[in-house]
Amino acid sequence: MPQPQAPSPERQPALPAAWQTTVNLILQAGEGVEAWLETDLDDQLHFCHGLLVVTGQRLLAWTSPTGEARAWPLQPGLRLEHHDHAGVGSLELVDDRGRHALWRYTMGRNLAALRLAGEFAQQRDSLVSGTAIVRDSEDLCPKCKAPLPPGEDECPICTTEGSTPPSTWTLFRLWRFARPYKGRLLAGFLLTLASTAATLVPPYLTMPLMDEILIPFQNGQPIDRDLVSLYLGGLFGAAMLAWILGWLRTYILALVSERIGRDLRTATYEHLLGLSLEYFGGKRTGDLMARIGSETDRINVFLSLHLLDFATDVLMIAMTSAILFSINPWLALVTLLPLPFIAWLIHTVRDRLRTGFEKVDRVWAEVTNVLADTIPGIRVVKAFAQEKREAGRFRDANKHNLALNDKLNRTWSLFGPTVTLMTEIGLLVVWAFGIWQISHNDITVGVLTAFLAYIGRFYTRLDSMSRIVSVTQKAAAGAKRIFDILDHVSSVPEPTRPVHLERVEGRITLKQASFRYGTRAVTRAVDLTIEPGEMVGLVGHSGSGKSTLVNLICRFYDVSEGAVLIDGVDVRSVPVAEYRRHIGLVLQEPFLFFGTIAENIAYGKPEATRAEIIAAARAAHAHEFILRLPQGYDSLVGERGQGLSGGERQRISIARALLIDPKILILDEATSSVDTETEKEIQKALDNLVRGRTTIAIAHRLSTLRKADRLVVMDRGQVVETGNHDALIAAEGHYYKLYQAQARNVDNEDAEPAAPVVPKTPTV
Repeated sequence: MPQPQAPSPERQPALPAAWQTTVNLILQAGEGVEAWLETDLDDQLHFCHGLLVVTGQRLLAWTSPTGEARAWPLQPGLRLEHHDHAGVGSLELVDDRGRHALWRYTMGRNLAALRLAGEFAQQRDSLVSGTAIVRDSEDLCPKCKAPLPPGEDECPICTTEGSTPPSTWTLFRLWRFARPYKGRLLAGFLLTLASTAATLVPPYLTMPLMDEILIPFQNGQPIDRDLVSLYLGGLFGAAMLAWILGWLRTYILALVSERIGRDLRTATYEHLLGLSLEYFGGKRTGDLMARIGSETDRINVFLSLHLLDFATDVLMIAMTSAILFSINPWLALVTLLPLPFIAWLIHTVRDRLRTGFEKVDRVWAEVTNVLADTIPGIRVVKAFAQEKREAGRFRDANKHNLALNDKLNRTWSLFGPTVTLMTEIGLLVVWAFGIWQISHNDITVGVLTAFLAYIGRFYTRLDSMSRIVSVTQKAAAGAKRIFDILDHVSSVPEPTRPVHLERVEGRITLKQASFRYGTRAVTRAVDLTIEPGEMVGLVGHSGSGKSTLVNLICRFYDVSEGAVLIDGVDVRSVPVAEYRRHIGLVLQEPFLFFGTIAENIAYGKPEATRAEIIAAARAAHAHEFILRLPQGYDSLVGERGQGLSGGERQRISIARALLIDPKILILDEATSSVDTETEKEIQKALDNLVRGRTTIAIAHRLSTLRKADRLVVMDRGQVVETGNHDALIAAEGHYYKLYQAQARNVDNEDAEPAAPVVPKTPTV
């Protein structure tokens, strides 16, 4: 059996500083660290500091930096198994005889744990087979030089979600929104070409004015009034034509840009609505609002103003260059001398601005996020007297925004004057060279005058075109953030070959349904069938997977493994909107939109008549309190239902569910946040709501599920018990323990304390 080799220094993973001495003391000659994991939970799930190390010979474990090490030699049959659930991960060292050790950690360390388990398996197999591990450079992380997890292309520890710099080419992707208006765009381009040509006529007419009118007059010849009238008329006609053409092209292109901006906002918002809840779980409201609002406005301004100016600048420079070369090639070459320097400067500044504007956008989104967090939560802010803290958050975000803008402005403030200086130097060189040519009779004064008139426009446009670098990079950064949304593929896609359900009975079947949220397993191989019209109660500890199961049934998420069936049809083959029309949802925290009571009740069925709305409200026991409002059903409710009590909001949400007459009903803690009297009113409404429907109810208060046909008990993402209340109590299993614990809590709340209790310092 070959002796294991210590890992080379360039790929040996660096240990945390606090552990280096402890580990080095126990390592044997030739033994090196191949992978490590710093654990942070003990057996009672209290926070602690432990360490697992895989070497080429054994697995080492410490419970603290000052504690003793435990060691297990690598041998056949020894396995390091990985498990995770509800925010806690675990590594279990087992063999055919049973478990040797168990370590727990929070899910922030899960990727490191996966890498450790993979390295453990490789080192064990190498030691058992006598075959050395051969690693290609592709098998190692380029940053930390540690081995990559099996089947992974990137190191999960070092790889973070970076931001790729925005490219100017991103703006060309806007063509998909401009394509419907290509006729107007072509007309606008032709008008731009014509108006630019019209503006180039006046400088050309200065040559005959100087050479045929003014200079002969100074030499004693009379002025030809007809010729003067002709040239001045040409100047006036060219100016009027340029004005008319410029107005037309600006108006047409402004109309097009506004419509492109409208289509961009609409497409982004519609795509956003089509994304799954998983996408929104990782985004902040303020950031999304900033993207759809300010970013599309910035793109719109770029298309309507700056892009038009840029096109005009390019045409002006190209046409002016052609005219200058036709008049005098040598003088034209001298005119173009500053161009290479300006092009180099634009390239340099563009690279510096490329990432800067996207950073500014992200920081501005942070400012918006503070507002989006604070304003809806103003009641909590005031209740805990945190006005100064929130003002400080806003001040810090504003300060960060200012610092980034100052950094960009330092670069940009130097760029503009530098371009101006180069153009002024270029103009000075043209004057000098032009005077030298006149002194040698190579050109006339009229030619130099026309040149200077053209050069004035040429350099003005050159300066303008260079300044568009800033707005172009801003628009490119905004377009990138917009396309980040448009390019995101929903994890709940529409079916390619949709199956349409003619009639829904309401039978729900889960077959080996498993779901992972990121690296965390939430449900595991759930098998469950709910018959049409049956009421099923989901019970279990917090984090047991009840809400996740409901989310899978509603298809807010798709299963990672297995399937969810509706009347024997996989829900993934049914169009999402068509499927959800058969589901009524009553949440623990009902969400009401700003609008009237009637509009909120009819949200799921906007075409509902007033009679249907009132009938739903009566069935939800909401009609009486609605009539007591100042305008009855036309009374406005504030954002998120401000102005109504929790029970009133809940009954309106029940009326909203009743109105669409769903075949499947989901009740997620519908009565958990109201008092006993209100709960009775809501329960009466729920009795009307569940009648004749397949109902799934989640409740922490087990007494509210007495009317359920069947109870499904969940634990750690799995169904552990099913049955009615009496059968589960008699079985004395998980449900019995839950029920007894809840009964003791109720008894303790009703009992008078015998003596004051001195609180103890909690142990972490």
